[in-house]
Amino acid sequence: MLQQLSIGAFVPWTPPNGGASLGRTEIKPLDTPVLRSTFDGQKFQVCLVYSKGNSILRPEIFCGGYGRTNYHRRVKKHEILPQNVDLPPVLPKKKKKPFPIPLKKIQEAAREDKKLAQMGIEKHLEPPKNGILIPDLIPVAYEVLDAWKGLISGLAQLLHVVPVHACSECSEIHVAQIGHKIQDCHGTTSGSRRSYHSWIKGSINDVLTPIESYHMYDPYGRRIKHETRFSYDRIPAVVELCIQAGIELPEYPSRRRTEPIRMLGKKVIDIGGYVDEPTPFQPGSPGSQIVELDTYQALERFPPLTEQEVPMVAQATINAYEKVRWGLTKLMRKYSVKACGYCSEVHVGPWGHNAKLCGEFKHQWRDGKHGWQDATVDEVFPPNYVWHVEDPKGPPLKSALKRFYGKVPAVVEVCVQAGAHVPNKYKPMMRVDIVVPEDREAPFVA
Repeated sequence: MLQQLSIGAFVPWTPPNGGASLGRTEIKPLDTPVLRSTFDGQKFQVCLVYSKGNSILRPEIFCGGYGRTNYHRRVKKHEILPQNVDLPPVLPKKKKKPFPIPLKKIQEAAREDKKLAQMGIEKHLEPPKNGILIPDLIPVAYEVLDAWKGLISGLAQLLHVVPVHACSECSEIHVAQIGHKIQDCHGTTSGSRRSYHSWIKGSINDVLTPIESYHMYDPYGRRIKHETRFSYDRIPAVVELCIQAGIELPEYPSRRRTEPIRMLGKKVIDIGGYVDEPTPFQPGSPGSQIVELDTYQALERFPPLTEQEVPMVAQATINAYEKVRWGLTKLMRKYSVKACGYCSEVHVGPWGHNAKLCGEFKHQWRDGKHGWQDATVDEVFPPNYVWHVEDPKGPPLKSALKRFYGKVPAVVEVCVQAGAHVPNKYKPMMRVDIVVPEDREAPFVA
């Protein structure tokens, strides 16, 4: 199956101006044996390159295709997940959080708004920035709310089976039969315990970090002041975002506009007037569904599961968790959510409130007011990373081997230990491919 080919004699010529010139000639059988399956039917081109220094014609052979070029052919690349992924760095508490949107873009948008205001041109607002709902996102809001209910109910039932430990001095939690021995406690009395955690029984609020927000009937109406903050209810930020996206709850009504608001620069010149808030239903009234949207006494409301039901509920819970994150990402691209750049306070609406409740870095300079900026999904729905345990009934994790351990969101860790399938995007941060060495072998591992 081999074919003998050789190159014919080249016709010499004198290149003009002493430079390099190219020429073509015929292809005759080569002296070098090549596979027929490799070069059968292909086109060859010989280029003669003239060198001025030694006056030698040097032949070069270029192999082409079958006459069809593949320049515009698209090759589908498979997504390759990395083996190990480090978690996002922990931000220092003595600095302001970075802006999700680059500061230069914020300043450019402010200059454009100011320029239009000086010219007396109203600012063009698209829904929902002008107070009008987006019809395409209303079904997404209902999906998020249903997934939120399923997440609370499923997690409350799994906590009867999967043990969760919480530190009484800091915010660390651990999902295993016993607490770990990693010395990373930063509580007030951690020095006397050599940074070991003081473990107690955890609750659903330790796994699903509660982030609450003020509910406002009209987000574009009067701002919440420090003196009037007790006149507004505090509900989960996920629920408040769904309400402003189009969900109707009798307990928490919301104003639905038919005419857009008008703005000139940063000033609102027409919001359709102030409307008195209707009297909402009481949470304890018949037909109230607000109890299902909160984690209060969730463990008492849902009974334990049987052994056969645990894997099914665990898989449904992790699916609900992913559905909530997916829906929040989609809603927050359009609806405004603000977060404090210093603390964990979140406000759903175009502007933040004026309650003086911030006690973090340099709050005295701000008189306790929050430093509002655009929020991220992790601020509205914190992942709350915990150490991943391969064997929940095995020995506790140790500080000497913590660089070999992985981390994962607390909800995912609870569901995985209950029998749920691990999503592919969490496998790199769980470090499931790493074999944890023994204590005496750890110093010799590269």
